[in-house]
Amino acid sequence: MAPKFIQNLVPRREKREGGQKLWPALKSITWVQWAQFWSGYIAWTCDAIDFFSVSLTVPLLAKQFGKETTSITTAITLTLLFRSVGAVIFGILSDRFGRKWPLVFNLILCCIFELGTGFVQTYSQFLAVRSLFGIAMGGVWGLASSTALENLPVETRGLASGVLQEGYAVGYLLAAVINLTLVAQSPQTWRTLFWTGAGISMFAAVLRALVPESEVFLRAKAIEKARGTTTTKKTQIFLRETKEMLKRHWLLCIYAVLLMTGFNFLSHGSQDLYPTYLETSKNFSAHNATVATIIGNCGAFAGGAIAGWVSQYIGRRLTIVICVVLVGAFIPLWILPSSFAALSAGAFWIQFGVQGAWGVIPIQLAELSPPAFRATFPGVAYQVGNMISSASAQIEATGGKNLKTTIIENGVPTVVADYATVQGIFIGVVVAFVIFITIIGPENHSSHFEKHKTAFEEGGGADDAVLEDESTGSQVGDEKSLHESA
Repeated sequence: MAPKFIQNLVPRREKREGGQKLWPALKSITWVQWAQFWSGYIAWTCDAIDFFSVSLTVPLLAKQFGKETTSITTAITLTLLFRSVGAVIFGILSDRFGRKWPLVFNLILCCIFELGTGFVQTYSQFLAVRSLFGIAMGGVWGLASSTALENLPVETRGLASGVLQEGYAVGYLLAAVINLTLVAQSPQTWRTLFWTGAGISMFAAVLRALVPESEVFLRAKAIEKARGTTTTKKTQIFLRETKEMLKRHWLLCIYAVLLMTGFNFLSHGSQDLYPTYLETSKNFSAHNATVATIIGNCGAFAGGAIAGWVSQYIGRRLTIVICVVLVGAFIPLWILPSSFAALSAGAFWIQFGVQGAWGVIPIQLAELSPPAFRATFPGVAYQVGNMISSASAQIEATGGKNLKTTIIENGVPTVVADYATVQGIFIGVVVAFVIFITIIGPENHSSHFEKHKTAFEEGGGADDAVLEDESTGSQVGDEKSLHESA
Protein backbone atom coordinates (compact mmCIF):
# COMPACT_ATOMS: atom_id res chain seq x y z
CA MET A 1 0.00 0.00 0.00
CA ALA A 2 1.23 3.50 -0.83
CA PRO A 3 1.71 5.97 2.06
CA LYS A 4 -1.39 7.93 3.00
CA PHE A 5 -0.06 11.24 1.67
CA ILE A 6 0.44 9.58 -1.74
CA GLN A 7 -3.04 8.04 -1.69
CA ASN A 8 -4.48 11.46 -0.91
CA LEU A 9 -3.23 12.77 -4.26
CA VAL A 10 -5.94 10.74 -5.99
CA PRO A 11 -8.64 13.23 -7.10
CA ARG A 12 -11.77 13.20 -4.99
CA ARG A 13 -15.19 14.58 -5.72
CA GLU A 14 -15.30 18.29 -5.03
CA LYS A 15 -17.19 19.23 -1.88
CA ARG A 16 -20.04 21.48 -2.94
CA GLU A 17 -22.59 23.19 -0.75
CA GLY A 18 -26.03 22.62 -2.18
CA GLY A 19 -24.62 21.03 -5.33
CA GLN A 20 -23.74 24.41 -6.86
CA LYS A 21 -21.48 24.21 -9.91
CA LEU A 22 -18.94 26.75 -11.16
CA TRP A 23 -21.06 28.73 -13.61
CA PRO A 24 -24.08 29.22 -11.29
CA ALA A 25 -21.64 30.13 -8.50
CA LEU A 26 -19.98 32.76 -10.71
CA LYS A 27 -23.37 34.22 -11.61
CA SER A 28 -24.25 34.48 -7.91
CA ILE A 29 -21.33 36.80 -7.16
CA THR A 30 -22.50 40.33 -6.31
CA TRP A 31 -21.02 43.58 -7.59
CA VAL A 32 -19.51 44.25 -4.16
CA GLN A 33 -17.84 40.82 -4.13
CA TRP A 34 -16.45 41.45 -7.62
CA ALA A 35 -15.16 44.84 -6.50
CA GLN A 36 -13.45 43.27 -3.48
CA PHE A 37 -11.84 40.61 -5.66
CA TRP A 38 -10.56 43.04 -8.29
CA SER A 39 -9.30 45.51 -5.69
CA GLY A 40 -7.17 42.70 -4.25
CA TYR A 41 -6.09 41.70 -7.75
CA ILE A 42 -4.97 45.22 -8.68
CA ALA A 43 -3.07 45.57 -5.39
CA TRP A 44 -1.15 42.38 -6.20
CA THR A 45 -0.51 43.61 -9.75
CA CYS A 46 1.01 46.82 -8.35
CA ASP A 47 3.27 44.72 -6.14
CA ALA A 48 4.71 43.02 -9.24
CA ILE A 49 5.16 46.26 -11.20
CA ASP A 50 7.09 47.76 -8.32
CA PHE A 51 9.26 44.70 -7.70
CA PHE A 52 10.18 43.88 -11.29
CA SER A 53 11.07 47.49 -12.05
CA VAL A 54 14.54 46.62 -10.72
CA SER A 55 14.84 43.31 -12.61
CA LEU A 56 13.98 45.00 -15.91
CA THR A 57 16.48 47.83 -15.47
CA VAL A 58 19.52 46.01 -14.02
CA PRO A 59 21.87 47.07 -16.89
CA LEU A 60 20.72 50.71 -16.66
CA LEU A 61 21.05 50.76 -12.87
CA ALA A 62 24.52 49.20 -13.06
CA LYS A 63 25.57 51.95 -15.47
CA GLN A 64 23.94 54.68 -13.37
CA PHE A 65 25.72 53.71 -10.14
CA GLY A 66 28.91 52.32 -11.69
CA LYS A 67 28.35 48.84 -10.22
CA GLU A 68 28.38 45.25 -11.44
CA THR A 69 25.22 43.17 -11.93
CA THR A 70 25.84 41.32 -8.64
CA SER A 71 25.81 44.65 -6.77
CA ILE A 72 22.48 45.70 -8.29
CA THR A 73 20.92 42.31 -7.47
CA THR A 74 21.74 43.09 -3.82
CA ALA A 75 18.77 45.47 -3.97
CA ILE A 76 16.52 42.58 -5.05
CA THR A 77 17.87 40.49 -2.17
CA LEU A 78 17.28 43.26 0.39
CA THR A 79 13.74 43.83 -0.85
CA LEU A 80 12.96 40.14 -0.45
CA LEU A 81 14.62 39.99 2.97
CA PHE A 82 12.53 42.81 4.42
CA ARG A 83 9.23 41.60 2.95
CA SER A 84 8.74 39.19 5.87
CA VAL A 85 8.75 42.17 8.28
CA GLY A 86 5.95 43.79 6.32
CA ALA A 87 4.00 40.52 6.18
CA VAL A 88 4.02 40.25 9.97
CA ILE A 89 3.10 43.91 10.57
CA PHE A 90 0.33 44.24 8.00
CA GLY A 91 -0.95 40.68 8.45
CA ILE A 92 -1.52 41.30 12.17
CA LEU A 93 -3.17 44.66 11.44
CA SER A 94 -5.47 43.04 8.89
CA ASP A 95 -6.53 40.08 11.07
CA ARG A 96 -7.09 42.45 13.99
CA PHE A 97 -8.69 45.50 12.34
CA GLY A 98 -9.98 44.32 8.94
CA ARG A 99 -8.88 44.08 5.32
CA LYS A 100 -9.65 47.54 4.01
CA TRP A 101 -7.61 50.26 5.72
CA PRO A 102 -4.43 48.24 6.40
CA LEU A 103 -4.25 47.49 2.65
CA VAL A 104 -4.92 51.13 1.73
CA PHE A 105 -2.10 52.30 4.03
CA ASN A 106 0.14 49.52 2.72
CA LEU A 107 -0.35 50.63 -0.91
CA ILE A 108 0.28 54.27 -0.04
CA LEU A 109 3.62 53.30 1.50
CA CYS A 110 4.48 51.34 -1.65
CA CYS A 111 3.71 54.46 -3.68
CA ILE A 112 5.96 56.65 -1.48
CA PHE A 113 8.96 54.31 -1.61
CA GLU A 114 8.57 53.61 -5.32
CA LEU A 115 8.45 57.35 -5.99
CA GLY A 116 11.51 57.80 -3.79
CA THR A 117 13.42 55.15 -5.76
CA GLY A 118 13.10 57.32 -8.85
CA PHE A 119 14.85 60.22 -7.10
CA VAL A 120 17.86 58.46 -5.54
CA GLN A 121 21.30 59.72 -6.58
CA THR A 122 23.69 57.22 -4.99
CA TYR A 123 23.95 53.46 -4.72
CA SER A 124 23.61 53.61 -0.92
CA GLN A 125 20.40 55.62 -1.22
CA PHE A 126 19.09 53.11 -3.73
CA LEU A 127 19.70 50.16 -1.38
CA ALA A 128 18.15 52.01 1.58
CA VAL A 129 14.96 52.93 -0.27
CA ARG A 130 14.56 49.42 -1.74
CA SER A 131 14.95 47.92 1.74
CA LEU A 132 12.18 50.16 3.10
CA PHE A 133 10.10 49.33 0.04
CA GLY A 134 10.50 45.64 0.89
CA ILE A 135 8.72 46.21 4.23
CA ALA A 136 5.78 47.90 2.50
CA MET A 137 5.70 45.34 -0.29
CA GLY A 138 5.68 42.43 2.17
CA GLY A 139 2.19 43.16 3.41
CA VAL A 140 0.43 43.25 0.05
CA TRP A 141 0.05 39.57 -0.83
CA GLY A 142 -1.56 38.35 2.39
CA LEU A 143 -3.99 41.27 2.48
CA ALA A 144 -4.78 41.14 -1.23
CA SER A 145 -5.43 37.39 -1.29
CA SER A 146 -7.64 37.40 1.81
CA THR A 147 -9.58 40.42 0.47
CA ALA A 148 -10.09 38.75 -2.89
CA LEU A 149 -10.95 35.18 -1.87
CA GLU A 150 -12.82 35.20 1.43
CA ASN A 151 -15.90 36.94 0.03
CA LEU A 152 -16.38 34.58 -2.95
CA PRO A 153 -18.42 31.35 -3.09
CA VAL A 154 -16.32 28.28 -2.29
CA GLU A 155 -16.91 26.79 -5.75
CA THR A 156 -15.24 29.74 -7.48
CA ARG A 157 -12.13 30.00 -5.32
CA GLY A 158 -9.91 27.68 -7.36
CA LEU A 159 -10.40 29.72 -10.53
CA ALA A 160 -10.24 32.98 -8.57
CA SER A 161 -6.98 31.89 -6.94
CA GLY A 162 -5.37 31.32 -10.33
CA VAL A 163 -6.58 34.62 -11.76
CA LEU A 164 -5.55 36.49 -8.60
CA GLN A 165 -2.04 35.08 -8.48
CA GLU A 166 -1.46 35.96 -12.12
CA GLY A 167 -1.98 39.58 -11.23
CA TYR A 168 1.73 39.22 -10.54
CA ALA A 169 2.39 38.09 -14.11
CA VAL A 170 0.23 40.92 -15.41
CA GLY A 171 2.22 43.35 -13.26
CA TYR A 172 5.47 42.00 -14.68
CA LEU A 173 3.94 42.28 -18.16
CA LEU A 174 2.87 45.90 -17.59
CA ALA A 175 6.30 46.78 -16.20
CA ALA A 176 7.91 45.21 -19.28
CA VAL A 177 5.61 47.15 -21.64
CA ILE A 178 6.33 50.42 -19.81
CA ASN A 179 10.04 49.63 -19.96
CA LEU A 180 9.78 48.86 -23.67
CA THR A 181 7.92 52.04 -24.57
CA LEU A 182 7.94 54.86 -22.04
CA VAL A 183 11.39 54.22 -20.57
CA ALA A 184 13.05 53.87 -23.97
CA GLN A 185 11.76 57.29 -25.03
CA SER A 186 12.20 59.19 -21.75
CA PRO A 187 15.32 61.24 -20.96
CA GLN A 188 14.96 60.03 -17.33
CA THR A 189 15.24 56.40 -18.57
CA TRP A 190 14.90 53.94 -15.64
CA ARG A 191 13.47 56.55 -13.25
CA THR A 192 10.34 56.82 -15.40
CA LEU A 193 9.47 53.19 -14.69
CA PHE A 194 9.55 53.71 -10.92
CA TRP A 195 7.55 56.93 -11.07
CA THR A 196 4.89 55.28 -13.22
CA GLY A 197 4.70 52.35 -10.79
CA ALA A 198 4.19 54.79 -7.90
CA GLY A 199 1.22 56.37 -9.67
CA ILE A 200 -0.40 52.98 -10.30
CA SER A 201 0.03 52.02 -6.61
CA MET A 202 -1.71 55.23 -5.52
CA PHE A 203 -4.57 54.46 -7.92
CA ALA A 204 -4.90 50.99 -6.31
CA ALA A 205 -4.97 52.56 -2.83
CA VAL A 206 -7.78 54.95 -3.82
CA LEU A 207 -9.72 52.11 -5.43
CA ARG A 208 -9.47 49.94 -2.30
CA ALA A 209 -10.58 52.88 -0.14
CA LEU A 210 -13.77 53.13 -2.21
CA VAL A 211 -14.64 49.42 -1.89
CA PRO A 212 -16.48 48.21 1.26
CA GLU A 213 -14.82 46.23 4.02
CA SER A 214 -14.93 42.43 3.86
CA GLU A 215 -18.32 41.03 4.90
CA VAL A 216 -16.62 38.63 7.33
CA PHE A 217 -15.21 41.53 9.33
CA LEU A 218 -18.34 43.65 9.15
CA ARG A 219 -20.30 40.72 10.58
CA ALA A 220 -17.75 40.03 13.32
CA LYS A 221 -17.52 43.69 14.34
CA ALA A 222 -21.31 43.91 14.54
CA ILE A 223 -21.42 40.87 16.85
CA GLU A 224 -18.70 42.26 19.12
CA LYS A 225 -20.35 45.70 19.20
CA ALA A 226 -23.64 44.10 20.26
CA ARG A 227 -21.76 42.35 23.06
CA GLY A 228 -20.17 45.63 24.14
CA THR A 229 -16.62 44.35 23.65
CA THR A 230 -14.12 47.22 23.90
CA THR A 231 -11.18 47.81 21.57
CA THR A 232 -8.75 46.96 24.36
CA LYS A 233 -10.58 43.73 25.11
CA LYS A 234 -10.56 42.73 21.44
CA THR A 235 -6.80 43.32 21.27
CA GLN A 236 -6.27 41.17 24.37
CA ILE A 237 -8.39 38.40 22.83
CA PHE A 238 -6.43 38.69 19.56
CA LEU A 239 -3.08 38.26 21.31
CA ARG A 240 -4.35 35.29 23.32
CA GLU A 241 -5.83 33.59 20.26
CA THR A 242 -2.62 34.19 18.29
CA LYS A 243 -0.62 32.44 21.00
CA GLU A 244 -3.09 29.54 21.01
CA MET A 245 -2.89 29.24 17.23
CA LEU A 246 0.92 29.09 17.26
CA LYS A 247 0.91 26.39 19.96
CA ARG A 248 -1.55 24.32 17.96
CA HIS A 249 -0.10 24.82 14.48
CA TRP A 250 3.66 25.30 14.83
CA LEU A 251 4.35 22.26 12.62
CA LEU A 252 1.97 23.55 9.94
CA CYS A 253 3.79 26.91 10.09
CA ILE A 254 7.14 25.20 9.42
CA TYR A 255 5.66 23.22 6.53
CA ALA A 256 4.13 26.34 4.94
CA VAL A 257 7.47 28.16 5.13
CA LEU A 258 9.27 25.22 3.46
CA LEU A 259 6.62 25.08 0.75
CA MET A 260 6.87 28.80 0.05
CA THR A 261 10.66 28.68 0.11
CA GLY A 262 10.58 26.21 -2.75
CA PHE A 263 7.97 28.20 -4.64
CA ASN A 264 9.85 31.47 -4.27
CA PHE A 265 13.10 29.89 -5.46
CA LEU A 266 11.11 28.59 -8.44
CA SER A 267 9.64 31.95 -9.42
CA HIS A 268 12.56 34.24 -8.65
CA GLY A 269 15.06 31.80 -10.12
CA SER A 270 13.17 31.80 -13.41
CA GLN A 271 12.29 35.51 -13.53
CA ASP A 272 14.62 37.91 -11.76
CA LEU A 273 17.65 37.61 -14.05
CA TYR A 274 15.81 36.39 -17.14
CA PRO A 275 16.17 39.65 -19.15
CA THR A 276 19.83 39.86 -18.11
CA TYR A 277 20.34 36.22 -19.14
CA LEU A 278 18.95 36.88 -22.62
CA GLU A 279 21.00 40.03 -23.13
CA THR A 280 24.24 38.57 -21.75
CA SER A 281 24.29 34.87 -22.64
CA LYS A 282 22.12 34.93 -25.78
CA ASN A 283 23.22 38.35 -27.11
CA PHE A 284 19.63 39.64 -27.34
CA SER A 285 18.95 43.35 -27.62
CA ALA A 286 17.18 44.96 -24.66
CA HIS A 287 14.08 45.26 -26.88
CA ASN A 288 14.01 41.56 -27.81
CA ALA A 289 14.72 40.50 -24.21
CA THR A 290 11.73 42.55 -23.05
CA VAL A 291 9.49 41.09 -25.77
CA ALA A 292 10.52 37.55 -24.75
CA THR A 293 9.69 38.47 -21.16
CA ILE A 294 6.25 39.63 -22.26
CA ILE A 295 5.66 36.34 -24.10
CA GLY A 296 6.70 34.42 -20.98
CA ASN A 297 4.23 36.36 -18.88
CA CYS A 298 1.44 35.58 -21.33
CA GLY A 299 2.18 31.92 -20.59
CA ALA A 300 2.19 32.70 -16.88
CA PHE A 301 -1.27 34.22 -16.96
CA ALA A 302 -2.70 31.33 -18.97
CA GLY A 303 -1.09 28.74 -16.68
CA GLY A 304 -2.28 30.38 -13.47
CA ALA A 305 -5.89 30.71 -14.55
CA ILE A 306 -6.11 27.20 -16.02
CA ALA A 307 -4.36 25.48 -13.10
CA GLY A 308 -6.43 27.34 -10.51
CA TRP A 309 -9.63 26.21 -12.24
CA VAL A 310 -8.40 22.61 -12.64
CA SER A 311 -7.41 22.43 -8.96
CA GLN A 312 -11.07 22.81 -8.03
CA TYR A 313 -11.69 19.38 -9.58
CA ILE A 314 -8.52 17.32 -9.15
CA GLY A 315 -7.20 18.87 -5.96
CA ARG A 316 -4.62 21.50 -5.07
CA ARG A 317 -1.51 19.35 -4.61
CA LEU A 318 -1.96 17.17 -7.68
CA THR A 319 -2.38 20.28 -9.84
CA ILE A 320 0.81 21.77 -8.40
CA VAL A 321 2.78 18.55 -9.03
CA ILE A 322 1.61 18.36 -12.67
CA CYS A 323 2.58 21.99 -13.31
CA VAL A 324 6.02 21.65 -11.71
CA VAL A 325 6.74 18.47 -13.71
CA LEU A 326 5.91 20.57 -16.81
CA VAL A 327 8.55 23.10 -15.73
CA GLY A 328 11.19 20.37 -15.53
CA ALA A 329 10.24 19.05 -18.96
CA PHE A 330 10.70 22.43 -20.66
CA ILE A 331 14.02 23.48 -19.08
CA PRO A 332 15.98 22.37 -22.23
CA LEU A 333 13.82 24.56 -24.50
CA TRP A 334 14.34 27.43 -22.05
CA ILE A 335 18.16 27.37 -22.10
CA LEU A 336 19.55 25.44 -25.12
CA PRO A 337 18.32 27.31 -28.26
CA SER A 338 19.75 30.60 -29.47
CA SER A 339 16.92 31.86 -31.68
CA PHE A 340 14.33 34.33 -30.48
CA ALA A 341 11.39 32.10 -31.46
CA ALA A 342 12.63 28.98 -29.64
CA LEU A 343 13.68 30.81 -26.47
CA SER A 344 10.39 32.71 -26.38
CA ALA A 345 8.52 29.40 -26.65
CA GLY A 346 10.64 28.05 -23.80
CA ALA A 347 9.83 31.13 -21.72
CA PHE A 348 6.11 30.70 -22.43
CA TRP A 349 5.98 27.07 -21.28
CA ILE A 350 8.32 27.49 -18.31
CA GLN A 351 6.19 30.35 -16.99
CA PHE A 352 3.00 28.43 -17.83
CA GLY A 353 4.21 25.71 -15.45
CA VAL A 354 5.74 27.98 -12.81
CA GLN A 355 2.76 30.28 -12.54
CA GLY A 356 0.32 27.41 -13.04
CA ALA A 357 1.66 25.95 -9.82
CA TRP A 358 1.64 29.39 -8.23
CA GLY A 359 -1.96 29.91 -9.30
CA VAL A 360 -3.03 27.26 -6.79
CA ILE A 361 -1.02 28.76 -3.92
CA PRO A 362 -3.40 31.56 -2.75
CA ILE A 363 -6.27 29.14 -2.20
CA GLN A 364 -4.03 26.28 -0.99
CA LEU A 365 -2.55 28.49 1.74
CA ALA A 366 -5.91 30.09 2.57
CA GLU A 367 -7.47 26.64 3.06
CA LEU A 368 -4.50 25.36 5.08
CA SER A 369 -4.38 28.45 7.30
CA PRO A 370 -5.84 28.56 10.78
CA PRO A 371 -9.14 30.15 9.65
CA ALA A 372 -8.96 33.28 11.81
CA PHE A 373 -5.46 34.13 10.56
CA ARG A 374 -5.89 34.02 6.77
CA ALA A 375 -3.97 37.27 6.26
CA THR A 376 -1.14 36.74 8.74
CA PHE A 377 -0.49 33.01 8.20
CA PRO A 378 -0.28 32.93 4.36
CA GLY A 379 1.41 36.32 4.19
CA VAL A 380 4.12 35.48 6.70
CA ALA A 381 4.69 31.99 5.24
CA TYR A 382 4.97 33.51 1.78
CA GLN A 383 7.37 36.26 2.80
CA VAL A 384 9.56 34.15 5.09
CA GLY A 385 9.90 31.81 2.14
CA ASN A 386 10.78 34.89 0.10
CA MET A 387 13.38 35.86 2.68
CA ILE A 388 15.04 32.43 2.57
CA SER A 389 15.04 32.51 -1.24
CA SER A 390 16.08 36.16 -1.41
CA ALA A 391 19.54 35.35 -2.72
CA SER A 392 18.19 33.68 -5.90
CA ALA A 393 19.34 36.46 -8.20
CA GLN A 394 22.70 36.74 -6.45
CA ILE A 395 23.25 32.97 -6.59
CA GLU A 396 22.64 33.04 -10.33
CA ALA A 397 24.73 36.18 -10.83
CA THR A 398 27.62 34.66 -8.85
CA GLY A 399 27.28 31.43 -10.83
CA GLY A 400 27.49 33.48 -14.01
CA LYS A 401 30.74 35.07 -12.83
CA ASN A 402 32.30 31.65 -12.37
CA LEU A 403 30.79 29.75 -15.30
CA LYS A 404 31.54 31.24 -18.71
CA THR A 405 30.59 30.59 -22.32
CA THR A 406 31.60 32.11 -25.64
CA ILE A 407 29.21 33.90 -27.99
CA ILE A 408 29.74 35.78 -31.25
CA GLU A 409 29.19 39.49 -30.60
CA ASN A 410 29.59 41.85 -33.58
CA GLY A 411 31.45 39.09 -35.38
CA VAL A 412 33.96 38.63 -32.55
CA PRO A 413 34.08 35.63 -30.14
CA THR A 414 33.29 37.03 -26.69
CA VAL A 415 33.46 35.33 -23.29
CA VAL A 416 30.29 36.01 -21.24
CA ALA A 417 28.53 34.65 -18.17
CA ASP A 418 26.80 31.33 -18.86
CA TYR A 419 23.47 32.14 -17.22
CA ALA A 420 21.74 29.44 -19.30
CA THR A 421 23.58 26.57 -17.60
CA VAL A 422 23.39 28.23 -14.19
CA GLN A 423 19.62 28.73 -14.41
CA GLY A 424 19.03 25.26 -15.84
CA ILE A 425 20.82 23.58 -12.92
CA PHE A 426 19.24 25.90 -10.37
CA ILE A 427 15.65 25.42 -11.56
CA GLY A 428 16.14 21.65 -11.97
CA VAL A 429 17.09 21.28 -8.30
CA VAL A 430 14.23 23.52 -7.18
CA VAL A 431 11.70 21.54 -9.26
CA ALA A 432 12.68 18.32 -7.47
CA PHE A 433 12.34 19.99 -4.05
CA VAL A 434 8.93 21.55 -4.80
CA ILE A 435 7.49 18.24 -6.02
CA PHE A 436 8.70 16.48 -2.86
CA ILE A 437 7.49 19.11 -0.38
CA THR A 438 4.10 19.37 -2.12
CA ILE A 439 3.46 15.61 -2.10
CA ILE A 440 4.22 15.14 1.61
CA GLY A 441 2.05 18.07 2.71
CA PRO A 442 -1.61 18.36 3.72
CA GLU A 443 -4.59 19.68 1.76
CA ASN A 444 -7.89 21.13 2.93
CA HIS A 445 -9.82 21.31 -0.33
CA SER A 446 -12.94 23.54 -0.38
CA SER A 447 -12.64 24.72 3.22
CA HIS A 448 -15.48 27.00 4.36
CA PHE A 449 -13.12 29.32 6.21
CA GLU A 450 -15.48 32.27 5.79
CA LYS A 451 -17.77 30.73 8.43
CA HIS A 452 -15.20 30.85 11.20
CA LYS A 453 -14.78 33.48 13.87
CA THR A 454 -12.22 36.22 13.40
CA ALA A 455 -9.03 36.45 15.46
CA PHE A 456 -10.42 39.13 17.81
CA GLU A 457 -13.39 36.98 18.86
CA GLU A 458 -13.23 34.67 21.86
CA GLY A 459 -12.12 31.21 20.75
CA GLY A 460 -11.20 32.40 17.25
CA GLY A 461 -7.85 30.60 17.36
CA ALA A 462 -9.55 27.16 17.31
CA ASP A 463 -10.18 25.45 13.97
CA ASP A 464 -13.82 24.65 14.85
CA ALA A 465 -14.71 28.16 16.01
CA VAL A 466 -17.64 28.76 13.68
CA LEU A 467 -19.88 31.77 14.14
CA GLU A 468 -22.69 31.14 16.59
CA ASP A 469 -25.39 31.45 13.95
CA GLU A 470 -23.55 29.29 11.42
CA SER A 471 -22.88 25.58 11.21
CA THR A 472 -20.98 23.45 8.74
CA GLY A 473 -21.83 20.10 10.26
CA SER A 474 -19.22 17.43 9.57
CA GLN A 475 -17.18 19.93 7.52
CA VAL A 476 -15.78 21.40 10.76
CA GLY A 477 -14.58 18.05 11.95
CA ASP A 478 -12.95 17.31 8.60
CA GLU A 479 -11.05 20.61 8.62
CA LYS A 480 -9.96 20.18 12.21
CA SER A 481 -8.53 16.73 11.57
CA LEU A 482 -6.69 17.95 8.50
CA HIS A 483 -5.06 20.78 10.41
CA GLU A 484 -4.07 18.52 13.29
CA SER A 485 -2.60 15.97 10.83
CA ALA A 486 -0.33 18.74 9.55
